[in-house]
Amino acid sequence: MSSEESATTIAREDTPRAIGERLRIIGPGLVLAATTVGIGDFISNAVAGERYGMTFAWAIVLAVVLKYFLTEGLGRWHLASGQTIIYGWNSLGRGMTVFVAVYLVIWAFFFGAAGPSVVGLATNAMFPILSVPAWAVIHSLLAFLFVWVGRYRLFENVMKVLIACKVVVVVVIAALLRPDLGEIASGLVPKVPAGSLLYAVGIVGGLGGTLALASYGYWVRDKGWRSPSWVPIMRLDAGLGYVVTAIFGMAVMVIGAELLFETGRSIGDEEGLVNLAAPLGERFGSVVRWVFLAGLWAISFASVIGVWNGMSYLFADIVRTFRGIPEEEAGPYISERSPAYRSFLILLTFPTIPLIVLGQPVALVLLWTAMGAVFLPFLSITLMWLLNSSRVERGYRNRLVSASNIVLGISVVVFLVLGIQTIVGLL
Repeated sequence: MSSEESATTIAREDTPRAIGERLRIIGPGLVLAATTVGIGDFISNAVAGERYGMTFAWAIVLAVVLKYFLTEGLGRWHLASGQTIIYGWNSLGRGMTVFVAVYLVIWAFFFGAAGPSVVGLATNAMFPILSVPAWAVIHSLLAFLFVWVGRYRLFENVMKVLIACKVVVVVVIAALLRPDLGEIASGLVPKVPAGSLLYAVGIVGGLGGTLALASYGYWVRDKGWRSPSWVPIMRLDAGLGYVVTAIFGMAVMVIGAELLFETGRSIGDEEGLVNLAAPLGERFGSVVRWVFLAGLWAISFASVIGVWNGMSYLFADIVRTFRGIPEEEAGPYISERSPAYRSFLILLTFPTIPLIVLGQPVALVLLWTAMGAVFLPFLSITLMWLLNSSRVERGYRNRLVSASNIVLGISVVVFLVLGIQTIVGLL
């Protein structure tokens, strides 16, 4: 860490108390929202709206509540234990870290092809001068260059702009469709129509991310929040991020419900999602069509940038942990300039280009999906284990009967059921 960064960190130990001052310095939660709210969430929420109207509004609320407590637990672990989450997992057994490492490499390799491909779809719809794969490769390289040369402040500012674009676009389009507020309110009462369980599974399991949640603690560190005194601000930061996520999810479900419900039209996949631009253009004009496509671009490109940055931190920390380098010496080994960080950034970008051009192998997709189904239960269980242990400063440790323990316990059950449903669906 440079002397300037050290001085900044020390100065920030005097945490602001006024709500206005706290709101001005938040950021990692919005970065997480920009990263984890992607095209997959758009599809799952819009398809649920297309087929069941606003019936699953309750699933959006459940998803953001569960994911908030996971994120709060991750942030509190970093601040109150003084350790990264990778180091925490390793303290529970080296096999934990091996599991995360294997999952990370497979997950990231798939996303390294799939993420830019979705950006390519949106860009090709706006500018068909290049093919979808060509635009995808260009955006993969742009993300690589941005994360390679950029630093956290620039990264956070760009992600804030992109999340603002995401939310504004879907909220404006949802408002233009004039939804029935009574129907939205009735959708907050939990119900699962016959044959619709998988749609609820898709929303609860997907909205707000899976492995990308683990990046949050590293962005908190980058922000300069390094001690338990920052926990209240971290909670505000994470909470605001999930409020934004909930607004996005509701607006997308409204779009699916109002534009497609009982019309016979369907989204189906990413290409079908891009095709939504046509009926929007017919109904509201070419400007709205372009705004929608620009929103899809922002949604997908923000996820690519966030994954390029956050997953490289996780990999660098895994390498640091395997090498046995203690936390007090960890800074240079998990920085944006570290060899491990940049090696993973290269791995995310260049070996996946052939997959962008040729398409992803089915076996890789199936393995990625199956592993994704078990990560959220793993995260819930290990967070409960860590936050109830003496590794966390007593004042910030979970009490036996606390909101965190209760919600994390519910998360274990919910995500185990969702994981089993997902794996059974693959067989």
